[in-house]
Amino acid sequence: MDFGPYEYTVKRIDGDYAYLVMDESSEEKCVARALLPESIREGDRLLYEYLQYSIISENV
Repeated sequence: MDFGPYEYTVKRIDGDYAYLVMDESSEEKCVARALLPESIREGDRLLYEYLQYSIISENV
């Protein structure tokens, strides 16, 4: 099992799912919003480490 750390950007939010990318050329990763911080918005940067996501910078 891989525990990271990895950085993602929230590319888009669609209902109960968010689509994350590592960079502009990477494939989207679909993640249930229940696994993410409640306050995420499109453009936010997330850190995935030890099976948890946390916001590292917010899109203002």
